[in-house]
Amino acid sequence: MRVHPLDYYSKCDWNAIREEADRHETPFLVVNLNVVARQYAELMHQFPFAKVYYAVKANPGIPVLELLRDLGSNFDIASVYELDRVLSLGVEPSRLSYGNTIKKARDIRYFYEKGVRLFASDSEADIRQLAQEAPGSRVFLRILTEGAETADWPLSRKFGCHPDMAIDLLVLARELGLEPYGISFHVGSQQRDIGTWDSAIAKVRYIFDYLAEEGIKLKMINMGGGFPANYISKINSMNVYADEINRYLQEDFGEDFPEIILEPGRSMVGESGVLVSEVILVSRKTKLGVDRWAYIDAGKFNGLTETWDECIKYPIYCERPGELTEDFIIAGPTCDSQDVMYEHFRNRLPKDLAIGDRIYWLSTGAYTSSYSSVEFNGFPPLKTYFVK
Repeated sequence: MRVHPLDYYSKCDWNAIREEADRHETPFLVVNLNVVARQYAELMHQFPFAKVYYAVKANPGIPVLELLRDLGSNFDIASVYELDRVLSLGVEPSRLSYGNTIKKARDIRYFYEKGVRLFASDSEADIRQLAQEAPGSRVFLRILTEGAETADWPLSRKFGCHPDMAIDLLVLARELGLEPYGISFHVGSQQRDIGTWDSAIAKVRYIFDYLAEEGIKLKMINMGGGFPANYISKINSMNVYADEINRYLQEDFGEDFPEIILEPGRSMVGESGVLVSEVILVSRKTKLGVDRWAYIDAGKFNGLTETWDECIKYPIYCERPGELTEDFIIAGPTCDSQDVMYEHFRNRLPKDLAIGDRIYWLSTGAYTSSYSSVEFNGFPPLKTYFVK
Protein backbone atom coordinates (compact mmCIF):
# COMPACT_ATOMS: atom_id res chain seq x y z
CA MET A 1 0.00 0.00 0.00
CA ARG A 2 1.37 3.42 -0.96
CA VAL A 3 1.86 6.17 1.59
CA HIS A 4 -0.21 9.28 0.94
CA PRO A 5 0.54 12.74 2.40
CA LEU A 6 -3.09 13.30 3.38
CA ASP A 7 -2.68 10.48 5.89
CA TYR A 8 -0.24 12.80 7.67
CA TYR A 9 -1.25 16.36 6.76
CA SER A 10 -4.43 18.31 6.29
CA LYS A 11 -5.16 19.22 2.69
CA CYS A 12 -4.43 22.88 3.44
CA ASP A 13 -1.08 22.14 5.10
CA TRP A 14 -0.01 19.78 2.32
CA ASN A 15 -0.99 22.22 -0.42
CA ALA A 16 1.12 24.93 1.21
CA ILE A 17 4.09 22.57 1.38
CA ARG A 18 3.67 21.41 -2.22
CA GLU A 19 3.30 24.95 -3.53
CA GLU A 20 6.58 25.92 -1.86
CA ALA A 21 8.30 22.73 -2.99
CA ASP A 22 7.55 23.48 -6.65
CA ARG A 23 9.73 26.61 -6.42
CA HIS A 24 13.02 24.93 -5.52
CA GLU A 25 15.60 22.45 -6.71
CA THR A 26 16.10 19.42 -4.50
CA PRO A 27 17.14 18.54 -1.89
CA PHE A 28 15.52 20.81 0.67
CA LEU A 29 13.20 20.83 3.67
CA VAL A 30 9.83 22.61 3.84
CA VAL A 31 8.49 23.38 7.33
CA ASN A 32 4.86 24.33 7.86
CA LEU A 33 4.76 26.63 10.88
CA ASN A 34 1.03 26.14 11.37
CA VAL A 35 1.74 22.53 12.34
CA VAL A 36 4.30 23.69 14.94
CA ALA A 37 1.80 26.14 16.42
CA ARG A 38 -0.85 23.42 16.71
CA GLN A 39 1.59 21.01 18.34
CA TYR A 40 2.54 23.64 20.91
CA ALA A 41 -1.11 24.41 21.65
CA GLU A 42 -1.91 20.72 22.05
CA LEU A 43 0.98 20.16 24.45
CA MET A 44 -0.07 23.12 26.60
CA HIS A 45 -3.66 21.89 26.57
CA GLN A 46 -2.64 18.43 27.78
CA PHE A 47 -0.08 19.72 30.33
CA PRO A 48 -1.47 23.13 31.40
CA PHE A 49 0.60 23.13 34.59
CA ALA A 50 3.93 22.51 32.83
CA LYS A 51 6.59 24.81 31.41
CA VAL A 52 7.71 24.00 27.89
CA TYR A 53 11.41 24.33 27.11
CA TYR A 54 11.68 23.66 23.37
CA ALA A 55 14.79 21.65 22.47
CA VAL A 56 16.40 24.02 19.98
CA LYS A 57 18.60 21.26 18.52
CA ALA A 58 15.53 19.59 16.95
CA ASN A 59 15.06 22.43 14.48
CA PRO A 60 16.90 25.71 15.11
CA GLY A 61 15.26 27.59 12.24
CA ILE A 62 14.75 31.27 13.05
CA PRO A 63 11.04 31.23 12.06
CA VAL A 64 10.45 28.24 14.36
CA LEU A 65 12.18 29.97 17.26
CA GLU A 66 10.34 33.24 16.66
CA LEU A 67 7.00 31.45 16.55
CA LEU A 68 7.63 29.57 19.79
CA ARG A 69 9.02 32.73 21.44
CA ASP A 70 5.79 34.55 20.67
CA LEU A 71 3.67 31.63 21.88
CA GLY A 72 5.40 31.80 25.26
CA SER A 73 7.77 28.85 25.06
CA ASN A 74 11.00 28.60 27.00
CA PHE A 75 14.09 27.05 25.40
CA ASP A 76 16.44 24.17 26.16
CA ILE A 77 19.90 25.26 24.98
CA ALA A 78 22.76 22.88 24.16
CA SER A 79 25.62 25.21 23.18
CA VAL A 80 26.85 28.80 23.17
CA TYR A 81 25.87 28.96 19.50
CA GLU A 82 22.26 28.11 20.23
CA LEU A 83 22.37 30.58 23.13
CA ASP A 84 23.50 33.43 20.89
CA ARG A 85 20.84 32.61 18.32
CA VAL A 86 17.99 32.59 20.83
CA LEU A 87 19.18 35.68 22.69
CA SER A 88 19.46 37.53 19.38
CA LEU A 89 15.70 37.06 19.01
CA GLY A 90 15.03 38.99 22.21
CA VAL A 91 14.31 36.01 24.44
CA GLU A 92 14.98 36.75 28.11
CA PRO A 93 17.70 34.55 29.70
CA SER A 94 15.21 33.64 32.44
CA ARG A 95 13.43 31.56 29.76
CA LEU A 96 16.53 29.48 29.03
CA SER A 97 18.06 26.34 30.44
CA TYR A 98 21.55 25.02 29.70
CA GLY A 99 20.46 21.42 29.29
CA ASN A 100 23.72 19.90 28.07
CA THR A 101 25.56 18.02 30.82
CA ILE A 102 28.80 18.13 28.79
CA LYS A 103 30.17 21.66 28.75
CA LYS A 104 33.40 23.62 29.02
CA ALA A 105 34.07 25.88 31.97
CA ARG A 106 34.31 28.91 29.71
CA ASP A 107 30.93 28.06 28.18
CA ILE A 108 29.35 27.87 31.63
CA ARG A 109 30.83 31.27 32.40
CA TYR A 110 29.48 32.65 29.11
CA PHE A 111 25.95 31.43 29.89
CA TYR A 112 26.18 32.89 33.39
CA GLU A 113 27.40 36.26 32.13
CA LYS A 114 24.47 36.33 29.68
CA GLY A 115 22.05 35.86 32.58
CA VAL A 116 21.22 32.13 32.46
CA ARG A 117 20.75 30.63 35.93
CA LEU A 118 19.37 27.13 35.27
CA PHE A 119 21.86 24.35 34.51
CA ALA A 120 21.76 20.58 34.01
CA SER A 121 24.48 18.30 35.36
CA ASP A 122 25.28 14.63 35.93
CA SER A 123 28.86 14.52 37.26
CA GLU A 124 31.02 15.78 40.12
CA ALA A 125 33.49 17.54 37.82
CA ASP A 126 30.67 19.48 36.20
CA ILE A 127 29.12 20.43 39.54
CA ARG A 128 32.46 21.86 40.66
CA GLN A 129 32.77 23.81 37.41
CA LEU A 130 29.26 25.18 37.85
CA ALA A 131 30.06 26.30 41.39
CA GLN A 132 33.16 28.07 40.11
CA GLU A 133 31.77 29.64 36.94
CA ALA A 134 28.05 30.08 37.75
CA PRO A 135 27.91 30.68 41.52
CA GLY A 136 24.50 30.50 43.17
CA SER A 137 22.80 29.07 40.09
CA ARG A 138 20.01 26.48 40.16
CA VAL A 139 21.14 23.01 39.16
CA PHE A 140 19.16 19.92 38.27
CA LEU A 141 20.62 16.42 38.01
CA ARG A 142 19.90 14.12 35.12
CA ILE A 143 19.41 10.48 36.11
CA LEU A 144 19.72 7.27 34.13
CA THR A 145 16.44 5.62 33.19
CA GLU A 146 15.20 2.50 31.46
CA GLY A 147 13.53 2.56 28.07
CA ALA A 148 16.35 2.15 25.56
CA GLU A 149 14.83 -1.01 24.13
CA THR A 150 11.47 0.67 23.43
CA ALA A 151 12.73 4.02 22.09
CA ASP A 152 13.43 4.29 18.37
CA TRP A 153 16.32 6.69 19.11
CA PRO A 154 17.73 5.70 22.56
CA LEU A 155 19.49 8.23 24.81
CA SER A 156 20.33 6.08 27.80
CA ARG A 157 24.10 5.69 28.00
CA LYS A 158 25.85 8.99 27.30
CA PHE A 159 23.87 11.18 29.67
CA GLY A 160 22.71 10.83 33.26
CA CYS A 161 23.90 9.20 36.44
CA HIS A 162 22.58 6.64 38.92
CA PRO A 163 19.92 8.05 41.29
CA ASP A 164 22.17 7.47 44.31
CA MET A 165 24.92 9.49 42.68
CA ALA A 166 22.42 12.24 41.86
CA ILE A 167 21.63 12.47 45.57
CA ASP A 168 25.32 12.83 46.46
CA LEU A 169 25.86 15.43 43.76
CA LEU A 170 22.93 17.57 44.89
CA VAL A 171 24.27 17.48 48.45
CA LEU A 172 27.65 18.57 47.05
CA ALA A 173 25.97 21.32 45.04
CA ARG A 174 24.48 22.76 48.21
CA GLU A 175 27.84 22.62 49.96
CA LEU A 176 29.42 24.52 47.05
CA GLY A 177 26.82 27.30 47.11
CA LEU A 178 24.61 26.17 44.24
CA GLU A 179 20.84 25.72 44.59
CA PRO A 180 19.81 22.04 44.30
CA TYR A 181 16.72 22.61 42.21
CA GLY A 182 15.45 19.37 40.73
CA ILE A 183 15.83 16.13 38.82
CA SER A 184 15.63 15.47 35.10
CA PHE A 185 15.36 12.36 32.99
CA HIS A 186 14.88 11.40 29.35
CA VAL A 187 13.15 8.13 28.49
CA GLY A 188 14.53 8.08 24.94
CA SER A 189 13.56 9.90 21.78
CA GLN A 190 10.52 8.57 19.88
CA GLN A 191 9.46 6.63 22.96
CA ARG A 192 6.26 4.68 22.32
CA ASP A 193 6.09 2.85 25.68
CA ILE A 194 4.29 5.21 28.05
CA GLY A 195 5.17 3.02 31.02
CA THR A 196 8.79 4.19 30.92
CA TRP A 197 7.65 7.52 32.38
CA ASP A 198 6.11 5.66 35.33
CA SER A 199 9.36 4.03 36.45
CA ALA A 200 11.31 7.26 35.90
CA ILE A 201 8.90 9.34 38.00
CA ALA A 202 9.06 6.71 40.77
CA LYS A 203 12.86 7.12 40.87
CA VAL A 204 12.42 10.89 41.12
CA ARG A 205 10.03 10.46 44.06
CA TYR A 206 12.67 8.39 45.86
CA ILE A 207 15.28 11.11 45.35
CA PHE A 208 12.90 13.86 46.51
CA ASP A 209 12.10 11.94 49.72
CA TYR A 210 15.71 11.06 50.48
CA LEU A 211 16.96 14.62 50.05
CA ALA A 212 14.10 16.02 52.11
CA GLU A 213 15.56 14.07 55.04
CA GLU A 214 18.88 15.79 54.30
CA GLY A 215 17.21 19.19 54.49
CA ILE A 216 17.08 19.74 50.72
CA LYS A 217 13.66 20.46 49.25
CA LEU A 218 13.72 19.97 45.51
CA LYS A 219 11.33 22.11 43.49
CA MET A 220 11.32 20.80 39.92
CA ILE A 221 11.02 17.69 37.73
CA ASN A 222 12.32 17.99 34.19
CA MET A 223 10.72 15.13 32.21
CA GLY A 224 12.75 15.89 29.08
CA GLY A 225 11.40 14.93 25.69
CA GLY A 226 10.55 11.55 24.28
CA PHE A 227 7.04 12.20 22.96
CA PRO A 228 6.90 10.62 19.49
CA ALA A 229 6.18 12.05 16.08
CA ASN A 230 3.98 10.29 13.55
CA TYR A 231 6.20 8.11 11.35
CA ILE A 232 5.55 4.60 9.98
CA SER A 233 5.05 2.87 13.34
CA LYS A 234 1.76 3.45 15.11
CA ILE A 235 1.77 5.79 18.12
CA ASN A 236 -0.75 6.91 20.73
CA SER A 237 -2.17 10.41 20.59
CA MET A 238 -0.79 13.08 22.90
CA ASN A 239 -3.86 12.97 25.15
CA VAL A 240 -3.17 9.29 25.91
CA TYR A 241 0.40 10.11 26.92
CA ALA A 242 -0.79 13.06 28.99
CA ASP A 243 -3.51 11.11 30.81
CA GLU A 244 -1.10 8.38 31.85
CA ILE A 245 1.81 10.66 32.77
CA ASN A 246 -0.45 12.94 34.79
CA ARG A 247 -1.73 9.87 36.61
CA TYR A 248 1.84 8.76 37.39
CA LEU A 249 2.63 12.21 38.79
CA GLN A 250 -0.46 12.22 40.99
CA GLU A 251 0.21 8.70 42.26
CA ASP A 252 3.76 9.60 43.32
CA PHE A 253 3.37 13.27 44.29
CA GLY A 254 -0.32 13.83 44.95
CA GLU A 255 -2.15 16.90 43.71
CA ASP A 256 0.58 19.29 44.89
CA PHE A 257 3.43 18.11 42.69
CA PRO A 258 6.47 20.31 41.98
CA GLU A 259 7.21 22.49 38.97
CA ILE A 260 7.15 20.37 35.81
CA ILE A 261 9.34 21.06 32.78
CA LEU A 262 8.91 19.41 29.37
CA GLU A 263 11.58 19.59 26.67
CA PRO A 264 9.82 18.62 23.42
CA GLY A 265 11.77 18.59 20.19
CA ARG A 266 10.69 15.82 17.84
CA SER A 267 7.03 15.94 18.91
CA MET A 268 6.96 19.73 18.46
CA VAL A 269 8.43 20.03 14.96
CA GLY A 270 8.76 16.53 13.48
CA GLU A 271 5.41 16.43 11.72
CA SER A 272 5.80 19.98 10.40
CA GLY A 273 8.46 19.15 7.82
CA VAL A 274 8.77 17.43 4.46
CA LEU A 275 12.21 16.73 3.00
CA VAL A 276 12.01 16.83 -0.79
CA SER A 277 14.53 14.78 -2.79
CA GLU A 278 15.00 13.57 -6.35
CA VAL A 279 15.86 10.17 -7.79
CA ILE A 280 19.36 10.21 -9.32
CA LEU A 281 19.58 6.61 -10.41
CA VAL A 282 17.59 3.35 -10.35
CA SER A 283 19.67 0.18 -10.78
CA ARG A 284 20.34 -3.47 -9.97
CA LYS A 285 23.63 -4.98 -8.82
CA THR A 286 23.43 -8.10 -11.03
CA LYS A 287 21.70 -8.95 -14.28
CA LEU A 288 19.18 -11.21 -12.57
CA GLY A 289 19.22 -9.42 -9.24
CA VAL A 290 15.98 -9.19 -7.32
CA ASP A 291 16.87 -6.09 -5.32
CA ARG A 292 16.46 -2.70 -6.97
CA TRP A 293 18.34 0.33 -5.69
CA ALA A 294 17.03 3.87 -5.71
CA TYR A 295 19.76 6.48 -5.30
CA ILE A 296 18.48 9.93 -4.30
CA ASP A 297 20.09 13.34 -3.81
CA ALA A 298 19.61 13.37 -0.02
CA GLY A 299 21.09 10.85 2.39
CA LYS A 300 22.49 10.30 5.83
CA PHE A 301 24.83 13.26 5.43
CA ASN A 302 22.18 15.51 3.87
CA GLY A 303 19.49 15.43 6.55
CA LEU A 304 18.55 11.76 6.96
CA THR A 305 21.00 10.90 9.73
CA GLU A 306 18.30 9.32 11.87
CA THR A 307 17.93 6.50 9.36
CA TRP A 308 21.23 5.23 10.80
CA ASP A 309 20.70 1.57 11.72
CA GLU A 310 17.23 2.17 10.24
CA CYS A 311 16.11 3.59 13.59
CA ILE A 312 13.64 6.20 12.35
CA LYS A 313 11.41 4.94 9.57
CA TYR A 314 10.03 7.91 7.69
CA PRO A 315 6.95 7.58 5.51
CA ILE A 316 7.96 8.39 1.93
CA TYR A 317 5.81 9.36 -1.02
CA CYS A 318 6.29 9.60 -4.78
CA GLU A 319 3.76 11.30 -7.03
CA ARG A 320 4.28 8.96 -9.98
CA PRO A 321 0.81 7.59 -10.77
CA GLY A 322 -0.20 3.94 -10.52
CA GLU A 323 -0.87 1.51 -7.71
CA LEU A 324 1.84 -1.05 -8.54
CA THR A 325 4.69 -0.78 -6.03
CA GLU A 326 7.90 -2.58 -5.32
CA ASP A 327 10.48 -2.82 -2.54
CA PHE A 328 13.59 -0.68 -3.05
CA ILE A 329 16.87 -0.30 -1.24
CA ILE A 330 17.18 3.46 -0.80
CA ALA A 331 20.59 5.13 -0.71
CA GLY A 332 22.03 8.62 -0.68
CA PRO A 333 24.34 10.43 -3.12
CA THR A 334 27.72 10.42 -1.33
CA CYS A 335 30.70 8.13 -1.88
CA ASP A 336 30.38 6.54 1.56
CA SER A 337 29.14 2.97 1.87
CA GLN A 338 27.26 3.90 5.06
CA ASP A 339 25.06 6.25 3.07
CA VAL A 340 22.22 3.74 2.72
CA MET A 341 19.02 4.70 4.46
CA TYR A 342 16.90 1.57 4.16
CA GLU A 343 18.17 -1.87 3.11
CA HIS A 344 16.50 -4.32 5.50
CA PHE A 345 13.36 -2.23 6.00
CA ARG A 346 11.78 -1.89 2.58
CA ASN A 347 9.76 1.24 1.92
CA ARG A 348 7.59 0.61 -1.13
CA LEU A 349 7.83 2.94 -4.12
CA PRO A 350 6.18 2.93 -7.55
CA LYS A 351 7.28 -0.08 -9.60
CA ASP A 352 8.18 2.14 -12.55
CA LEU A 353 10.16 4.65 -10.44
CA ALA A 354 12.37 6.71 -12.76
CA ILE A 355 15.29 9.13 -12.72
CA GLY A 356 14.03 12.63 -11.91
CA ASP A 357 11.04 11.52 -9.83
CA ARG A 358 10.64 13.45 -6.62
CA ILE A 359 10.58 11.56 -3.30
CA TYR A 360 8.86 13.31 -0.38
CA TRP A 361 10.05 12.27 3.09
CA LEU A 362 7.15 13.06 5.42
CA SER A 363 7.44 14.04 9.11
CA THR A 364 11.04 15.21 8.69
CA GLY A 365 10.81 18.53 10.53
CA ALA A 366 13.05 17.36 13.40
CA TYR A 367 16.74 16.46 13.32
CA THR A 368 17.15 16.82 9.56
CA SER A 369 18.42 20.31 8.78
CA SER A 370 20.23 20.40 12.14
CA TYR A 371 21.98 17.06 11.46
CA SER A 372 22.92 17.91 7.86
CA SER A 373 26.68 17.94 7.28
CA VAL A 374 28.49 21.12 6.35
CA GLU A 375 30.41 19.91 3.31
CA PHE A 376 30.84 16.14 3.08
CA ASN A 377 31.67 15.39 -0.56
CA GLY A 378 31.20 19.10 -1.11
CA PHE A 379 27.42 18.92 -0.70
CA PRO A 380 26.07 22.04 1.04
CA PRO A 381 23.86 21.90 4.14
CA LEU A 382 20.19 21.14 3.61
CA LYS A 383 18.23 24.29 2.76
CA THR A 384 15.03 24.96 4.69
CA TYR A 385 11.98 26.93 3.60
CA PHE A 386 9.13 27.94 5.92
CA VAL A 387 5.45 28.30 5.08
CA LYS A 388 2.21 29.04 6.94
